[in-house]
Amino acid sequence: MKKIDKLILGSFWGPFFLTLTVVIFIFLMRLLMFYIDDFVTKDLDLATFGRLLFYFALLTIPTALPLAVLLSSLMTFGNLGEFFELTALKSAGISLTRAMQPLLIVAVGISIFSFWFNNSVSPWANLKGYSLLYDIKTAKATLNLKEGIFYNDLPGYSIKVDHKIKGPKESKNGDLLKGLVIYKHSTTGLEAGNREIILADSGRMFMDKDRSYLVFQLFNGNDYQEYSDNNSFSFTAGAPNQGAQFMRNGFKDYRLVISMESFGIKRTDENQFEYHEYMKNLNELSTLTDSLRKDYTKTSLNVASTSRQYYNYQFKADAVLRQKVVKDGKWVDSVLKKRAIAIPDLAQAALSQAQNILSYSTSNVTYLTEKEKGVWKYQLETHHKFTQSISIFIMFLIGASMGAIIKKGGFGVPVLIAIVFFIFLYVLTITGDKYAKEGLLWVPIGAWMANIVLLPIGLLLMQRARHDSRLFDKDVYVIAWEKLKRRVATFKDRRSSVVSHQV
Repeated sequence: MKKIDKLILGSFWGPFFLTLTVVIFIFLMRLLMFYIDDFVTKDLDLATFGRLLFYFALLTIPTALPLAVLLSSLMTFGNLGEFFELTALKSAGISLTRAMQPLLIVAVGISIFSFWFNNSVSPWANLKGYSLLYDIKTAKATLNLKEGIFYNDLPGYSIKVDHKIKGPKESKNGDLLKGLVIYKHSTTGLEAGNREIILADSGRMFMDKDRSYLVFQLFNGNDYQEYSDNNSFSFTAGAPNQGAQFMRNGFKDYRLVISMESFGIKRTDENQFEYHEYMKNLNELSTLTDSLRKDYTKTSLNVASTSRQYYNYQFKADAVLRQKVVKDGKWVDSVLKKRAIAIPDLAQAALSQAQNILSYSTSNVTYLTEKEKGVWKYQLETHHKFTQSISIFIMFLIGASMGAIIKKGGFGVPVLIAIVFFIFLYVLTITGDKYAKEGLLWVPIGAWMANIVLLPIGLLLMQRARHDSRLFDKDVYVIAWEKLKRRVATFKDRRSSVVSHQV
């Protein structure tokens, strides 16, 4: 490896990893902001939260790679141009394409890595990340008692607190509660309902060491319970229950222990999420696409054959015309005579049959459309395994060429240009996906639309950079504007002279 290659690669890797880290961090912050309520209200441990961030960090890598390559290549050649290193290279007989050669090889390697990542790692990370996120979203919120409001999320209990006083964080006794009312619900047998109520002047609420049980330590209260003798229970309407017994137990210190089994995260079977196209690799996507196509074709043929049951009569037009039966209308008379159907009844029957056919056709068209959309989604994801890799190479062409043209390094102009091109890439990708999923565009066109538009731009910028184009120099446009003004003035003078000569 020559010194010039080491110089260019050394200038590339620093901005590349920095940009990649920043983009991943921004996407993770977006995730946190979007699901902040679920994360705050659920009692997540650090291990679970760390696994979630790890999975989604992996998911953002394919999206972050094009921007990282674009910005780092732009900054690399922008710095070389700003400090006249590109000029020195060209004066030494080294062309721009030769200077780009090491980064070109790196861009191809990153594209290959991106393809492997999209096909192998991304499906696994999607499955793990989104299944864990679903479990977090569906988990119950942590226990949060509010003053004067019954809390009913604990299975079998309704709890109300008049006043709640927060205890110090280092205290193991929990919060101090005033005026507790606790209903214990019985959900089985003849005693279903509110059969027990606990009233306490004060108490404390805390978790055990394993955080498996919630403990209420109650002070100075009474436990009211109602029992019924099932043998003497009265089933007579309006008759009182003669077997009911009431019992009151007073206490000065009483501990109520409640299981927290219903809280926390319960892992869902990951197989329930595998149907999604983002959880599949190329082989699985190809197999599913073929299966869906065959199913769509088979269903379409079944619709045509099944629809015949909605018709009462079927005629072969050629046979009818050959027999010349249509001309004198004998077949109508024969049908009416055979069926003995009055004309109004026949019209009503025809209308009913037509409505049935319309309903049948509408439902099948909707069903087949949804099946076809499923095929389009799997095809689109198959193409994206390749398009995201190719976009890295295209971003390199744009970034390196723009850096050599503008000759500006640092995080000023390069960052602005990179963001503009990345947003353009993102918008084109989203638009193409939308049109492809709706059937407005052929799926390959929708999937490759962003690359089709940006590749000519990259090649054009490369051609301009090789010829030392001053595309973004202000004085070029100032000079062009002055020339245009002079031409307009000259044209006006000539026109006025011609008019005066005619007069």
